[in-house]
Amino acid sequence: MRIRRLALSKGCGHNPVAMPSLKRTGSTKRIVMRKPSRRSVLVTGASGGIGRAICRAFAAAGWHVGVHYYRHKAEAAKTLRAVRVTGGTGGLFQADVREADSVRQMIDNFTEQAPQPAAFICNAGIAASRLLLRQAENEWTDVVQTNLTGTFHCLQAMVSPLLTQGGGSIVVIGSHAGLHGSTGQTAYAASKAGLIGLVKTAAQEWGPQNVRVNLVLPGWQQTGLSEGAMPDDHDWPDHALRRPPAIEEVARTIVHMAQLNDMSGQVWNCDSRDL
Repeated sequence: MRIRRLALSKGCGHNPVAMPSLKRTGSTKRIVMRKPSRRSVLVTGASGGIGRAICRAFAAAGWHVGVHYYRHKAEAAKTLRAVRVTGGTGGLFQADVREADSVRQMIDNFTEQAPQPAAFICNAGIAASRLLLRQAENEWTDVVQTNLTGTFHCLQAMVSPLLTQGGGSIVVIGSHAGLHGSTGQTAYAASKAGLIGLVKTAAQEWGPQNVRVNLVLPGWQQTGLSEGAMPDDHDWPDHALRRPPAIEEVARTIVHMAQLNDMSGQVWNCDSRDL
């Protein structure tokens, strides 16, 4: 039996609060909590740097934020605290994106507990640095199952509530490496390249039902995935601006894209490199 809960921010009295109503079933009464009338978004991979920035940006824009994690619950809790400090509300949701049943259960829990979902952000992913000739098959499988198959599972589960309500937005986080490759990033680049075809196909199939699906390339960011791989501060010759995008600007771009009604099937590059 699932228990409906309302995640409220601490010290945020200005946020809409659910009011209970009584429904009579036979001779008993049960209390049903009405969901507050605001939009919600679920962000996968929200325990990491880019996911945390995305969650904060949505919270600042007044959204209720679902914070997904797999293993790193403590880091996800930090993200949720950041959401609340920003003035938002939210909750934690655990799932292994490699498992379809786990993802479906997470989406069911989120749609039961949160306000009406208007958007989903597919950000969960892992990286592995290996040259092609040294790429171990088990590592390849793990990266592809997480980044590509995991996103496939998420799209299948996320579209149902959006179709039911007449539309919505899904933004998938890709990578510049998916278009150009990257030395030592065999599995990662391949998995991110696959996302392009997946997103464009989903956009074609779901567009008539007003579900928009787009891909964002966030550029180089200082996160756990890029640790030890980022160039020096002044070594960005392939960037027109000679610098990477700020993570806050990337996050605000994703919030903006999630609210666009007339764009789908597109690849949006957040930095100044050529595609």
